Amino acid sequence: MITNKFTSAQFEQYNKDGYIIIKNFCSKEEVAKMYGIAVQDDAMAKNALDLNDQTGKKTKLSLWFTPGNDIFGYLTRSERMVNRVAQVLDSKAPVCHFHSKLMQKEPKVGGAWEWHQDYGYWYKNQFMFPDQLVSVMVALTIANKENGCIQVIKGSHKLGRLNHGFAGEQVGADMTMVENALKTMELVYVEIEPGDALFFHSNILHRSASNNSDYPRWSIISCYSSQSNLAYNETSTSWKVPLEVVPDSAILEWEAESLSNADFLKKENDPALKDTGWENK
Repeated sequence: MITNKFTSAQFEQYNKDGYIIIKNFCSKEEVAKMYGIAVQDDAMAKNALDLNDQTGKKTKLSLWFTPGNDIFGYLTRSERMVNRVAQVLDSKAPVCHFHSKLMQKEPKVGGAWEWHQDYGYWYKNQFMFPDQLVSVMVALTIANKENGCIQVIKGSHKLGRLNHGFAGEQVGADMTMVENALKTMELVYVEIEPGDALFFHSNILHRSASNNSDYPRWSIISCYSSQSNLAYNETSTSWKVPLEVVPDSAILEWEAESLSNADFLKKENDPALKDTGWENK
């Protein structure tokens, strides 16, 4: 039976390791509905961004800010999600949603994500407190080594923010420190099943390899912040609006809107992908 909160042992594990996996976070029925909509909703394809990795392969994602009354908005705002997020954010302020993104790593052609910390990106949005930022990935398909699952360096969130520069069209961490971390801490391949969830700290080092398999790796990642965590270089507004929580049953039982009216990110508007001059120092 899945509860709506972390146990004390799970909470301690998250703080120690910088991540935690919750098996069967979503049911098979919920995953089937979400994946079906992800594939069929034209808004996802029309608003997908391509970011080249260092080899020139493309990573594809669709990113939006405000969680609406669509299937993914119901997941983002569900009790099981928000209650756990509230536990791990280092604040008593209300939970807010920064953005969600549908990750679409296609067979054979889906590119890699370079070693990075999410706060390596979000530092450019000028969020003040990395401990008040957390991401939650829910697998919509199987994720394993062959199709480019996420890799994390256990405990690396305790390093603090590392220097980041550009790696292809992506933002990548200082590889000297990454290599030091790999010699010091454990590398973990997050191999999970559809419906499993990965909660991870904004400063944990992670990457994913290209998809060399014959099947896709799709996931939905929702990123959260505390209302007390000010972002001085972010033009979207959802990051400072407390979430309106919905019951877990909404995913299967409530009527869901299309994402056609969602406020999708345009690549040219992302501060994290702009050269500030810091990258070359």
